[in-house]
Amino acid sequence: MPIDKQILEIHEDIVNIRRKIHELPELMFDTFKTSKLVAEKLRLFGVDEVVEGVGRTGVIGKIKGERNSANKVIALRADMDALPITEKTNLPYSSKVEGVMHACGHDGHTAMLLGAAKYLSKNRDFDGEVILIFQPAEEGGGGGKEMVETGFLDKFGVQEVYGMHNWPGLSKGSFAIKSGKFFAAADFFTILVEGKGGHAANPHTTVDTTLVASQIVSSIQAIAARNVDPLKSIVVSVCSFITDTDAHNVIPGTVVLKGTVRTMENEMLDLAEKNLSLICENTARAFGASAAVEYKRGYPVMTNSEKETKIAKEIGYSVTGNETIDVPPVMGAEDFSFMLNERPGAYILIGNGESAPVHNPNYNFDDDIIPAGIAYWTKLTKSRLRVPSK
Repeated sequence: MPIDKQILEIHEDIVNIRRKIHELPELMFDTFKTSKLVAEKLRLFGVDEVVEGVGRTGVIGKIKGERNSANKVIALRADMDALPITEKTNLPYSSKVEGVMHACGHDGHTAMLLGAAKYLSKNRDFDGEVILIFQPAEEGGGGGKEMVETGFLDKFGVQEVYGMHNWPGLSKGSFAIKSGKFFAAADFFTILVEGKGGHAANPHTTVDTTLVASQIVSSIQAIAARNVDPLKSIVVSVCSFITDTDAHNVIPGTVVLKGTVRTMENEMLDLAEKNLSLICENTARAFGASAAVEYKRGYPVMTNSEKETKIAKEIGYSVTGNETIDVPPVMGAEDFSFMLNERPGAYILIGNGESAPVHNPNYNFDDDIIPAGIAYWTKLTKSRLRVPSK
């Protein structure tokens, strides 16, 4: 379906904003320049209220509709932070910050929500208020959790909350979603294995931590294979194996393992934490070594509300003229889950076309999908805050 002419007219301006953000990526909560730019643009666009420093560097904007007869308030969220990856796209607007890039499209998410702010500030034919959430530290920092803990949802009277993420491999500007459990919970662990190092020619005089750690890597797979109901699922992945030496002839005295636990069942996390410690400690003890596990809770399962998912699907259709695709659960994690734990809402995917995958040095957000993203936000706002017919 045709995109509103006013959205097409601001496309170039929003692309320029997106590329400016792309050039100056910032990590975690250190989104100082991005947050400042967002706040400046919101004020320039005529947003009624702008609050900075929410959850450290988060920014919130409020736009009032022409009426507020039902005291209805919805919120739209975009993330702002980048990743510690060296960009390899060679684009004219590629990252100017060494070792940091927007490899997940948060520059595009921020730009699309700014585009919606610009449009809605000029087109207030809705009944209620829309809250715009610009969140830092989605990439492992739990920025969503910190923002929620400030109490902003209650302060602004938010009743529903919605999010969006670009998705490589999905056709440009199309939409996809899943009702119920959508993105997995993610926890993280670090295991310190300590033994006795020595010369590789005399292993009998050592307590070989490489052997112990290797056994632990193998043994913890029993959590998924034997400790969990086969009708449920869990992934336990060791992703880093670091010894205290890089020599060819030295048996290390310590090994550090790092990894993650992923599941669609929040209760599985308690089981994983308990059994991970038991397996590591007892395996190490059997070899005369020791193992200490540091287990950190990350993001809970992200669950879309049934009613709001149906609404999001309908809005996606109204933008494209094509059915919003139903997709299977995703084992990646998303801290929008903290907001959805507090309010009903829905998280939708927008197609980025045949681009490199996210978290890849060759990835780039496709500017062609910006109008569809803005249209989704504006249509959703006017649908949920519909002006009563006379």
